[in-house]
Amino acid sequence: QVQLVESGGGLVQAGGSLRLSCAASGRTFSSFVMAWYRQAPGKEREFVTAISWTGLNTYYADPVKSRFTISRDNAKNTVYLEMNKLKPEDTAVYYCAAGPGDGSTWYGPPYDYWGQGTQVTVSS
Repeated sequence: QVQLVESGGGLVQAGGSLRLSCAASGRTFSSFVMAWYRQAPGKEREFVTAISWTGLNTYYADPVKSRFTISRDNAKNTVYLEMNKLKPEDTAVYYCAAGPGDGSTWYGPPYDYWGQGTQVTVSS
């Protein structure tokens, strides 16, 4: 089992920045691909970004490319999401996820473990 706990969400004005953290405990953190998903009100959960076991490979959804940066610190069992130039459409609950990276793509599903989510609200 892996337990994931997100933090760092909040209210920010458009154009601002936030840094989310996801602390993992349980099984070996460094063996998992880590990802961030988000779910806006009335919408389905969508993929945001993922990072490989080593941290050398990352993948971003088009809406966040060049604005968001994912990173991980395996010594601290933590993955981060640096979000810059935030837009109102980035408003969502952000979820951290962990998976084996053995789907059709290394960054795709399945993700076996999920955090409880952290709210990000961007005001215009």
